[in-house]
Amino acid sequence: MLDIGYSLSRRFPDPPQTDYRTADVHALRHDLFCGDVYLADTKADREVSTAWGWVPVLDFAWALCDIVERLDRDPKGSRAAQPQYAEIDFTESTDRMLFERRFGWVDVEADWMPGDEAPLTFNHGELRREARNFLHDLIADLTDMHEELGGNPVLWDLQARFPRLP
Repeated sequence: MLDIGYSLSRRFPDPPQTDYRTADVHALRHDLFCGDVYLADTKADREVSTAWGWVPVLDFAWALCDIVERLDRDPKGSRAAQPQYAEIDFTESTDRMLFERRFGWVDVEADWMPGDEAPLTFNHGELRREARNFLHDLIADLTDMHEELGGNPVLWDLQARFPRLP
C-alpha cells in the first residue's frame, strides 16, 4: 500500500505579502509551500522521505504526476520489458529521487538512501492514482490555508491536466 504525504516547514514560511491568486508557475513551483515529503510502503513499513524542510511541496506533487506519465510513454505499457527511467532533481542540492519502471512496477529510491537498502516498489497504476490524489489533496489543504489560492488559474490548469482518479 502506497502513502504519499508532506509536512510544511515553519522555518521557511511563505512571504507574508504573497498574492496567491496571481502567483505564477515559478513562484508556485519553487518559492512557496516549503517542507518535506515522503513516499511510504505501508505494508513493508518503509519510506523514502526528505528531512530538509525546504522542499517545495507543490512542486514535488506536480513533478511526481509528470514522472508517472513519463514512465508510461512506452506503447507496450505494462507489457514493456525495457526499463524506463525518470528522476526528481531537488534544485537546492544534488540529491535526486529515482524512478525505474519495468513491466507494471516502479522502483523508487533516492541518492540519500543507504546503498544496501532495496528500493520501494509500487504498481504503476497505484502510483499514478496516489500521485494524482496527493496533488488534489495538497491543493485542497493549501487552499484551506490560503483561500485566494483557489482562484489561481495555474492550479486550475494543473488539476485539469492531472484529474483525480478513483
